Amino acid sequence: HVIHILSFCSIANKRFLDFLFISVEHQWETLREGVQNHIGSLNWGYRVQLRDKKVTYKNAYGVFTDNHTIKTTDKKGKELVMTADKFVLATGLRPRYPNIPGAKEFGITSDDLFSLPYCPGKTVLIGASYVSLECGGFLAGMGLDVTIIVRSILLRGFDQQMAERIGEHMTNHGVKFKRPAIPTKVERVEEGKPGKLKVYYKLLETGEEEIIECNTVIFAIGRDPCTEGIGLDKAGVALNPKNKKVPADDNEKTNVPNIYAIGDILDGKLELTPVAIEAGKLLSRRLYRNDTLLTDYINVPTTVFTPLEYGAIGYSEEDAKAKFGEDNIEVYHLEFQPLEYTVAHREANACYAKILCNKEDKERVIGFHYLGPNAGEVTQGYAVAIKCGATKADFSNTVGIHPTCSENFTTMEISKSSGATFTVTGC
Repeated sequence: HVIHILSFCSIANKRFLDFLFISVEHQWETLREGVQNHIGSLNWGYRVQLRDKKVTYKNAYGVFTDNHTIKTTDKKGKELVMTADKFVLATGLRPRYPNIPGAKEFGITSDDLFSLPYCPGKTVLIGASYVSLECGGFLAGMGLDVTIIVRSILLRGFDQQMAERIGEHMTNHGVKFKRPAIPTKVERVEEGKPGKLKVYYKLLETGEEEIIECNTVIFAIGRDPCTEGIGLDKAGVALNPKNKKVPADDNEKTNVPNIYAIGDILDGKLELTPVAIEAGKLLSRRLYRNDTLLTDYINVPTTVFTPLEYGAIGYSEEDAKAKFGEDNIEVYHLEFQPLEYTVAHREANACYAKILCNKEDKERVIGFHYLGPNAGEVTQGYAVAIKCGATKADFSNTVGIHPTCSENFTTMEISKSSGATFTVTGC
């Protein structure tokens, strides 16, 4: 029996070893099909919801002729004039291309990435937006060669300490950054699927020009609002001349009393889908249900899905100090290692958490920042607490769930101002 058992174990062990050395390849076509199917199902679901709510849906291009009238043209050229008492602008943004030779001819944007019929291969991303870092992160995770060209800072508008830690982590895991640098030209070297391209870029500190040969160039330098060419001038709606976005008051009302704006086209507001949905929901209730609740554009939770995820709520450290004064902000922070990192011997101190507290308001938490696994799940729950006005004492008096990453927010006691070591050790 012992011999039989050993023989069986030997065979099983061989099969296991054979399994370990199986060559696994990512199938881009399967990913693309899955993504497109998911998008199609979402679009169909929205159409069904509109129909169920008896909302008339017109797939047509609309142009204002005055502040109460629009003319629509569908894909067959059929025109229809419609009037309304109130209008809501929610036209969103479209990706921007830089004004350099070859950008539009040979480059793509994140909107095109999951429509590519082939694996993008060696990829150069232009820009340091969350779109750029997220795309660069998942492409590198698939084993592709990724370079990101950055003009200045990472994740403009986000907390810069967190942004730099993200960049450091991505660098340590194989993503190459060229910064500060700007692209100057894109050339096609060879046709193919993918073909070969050359990206010319200038190093801003030295003025030197360098070249990267790659298969795909993705531009992620920001997006422009879809506010031109729809007759807003005829309706009298004012735009910010610098960025063509729509200024509006706290009620999302533009300078024209019967025209409102929500979402990414709002000047000075967050470009996030859930924010637009919330704003639309609250606006409709104010217009037709006599509600008064306004959209909170400050205490908004969001997550950047880089390889090491970043969750944030409220103010960045820079904005908090600018608004409330540096002396009035206390920052509590710590570095930690998630439990799942220990046995695998992953980075000891890559993960980081901090909260910003207003000392003049009972140390109310006005900023929340988390860099680590499952950032969206961690951040969403704390968003409710911050929305309810939680203070540092409320965080400290909450029992943490052990062993989780999230519990660190209930135990952090080291302030930046103390200068003390902020790395968690032990349980």
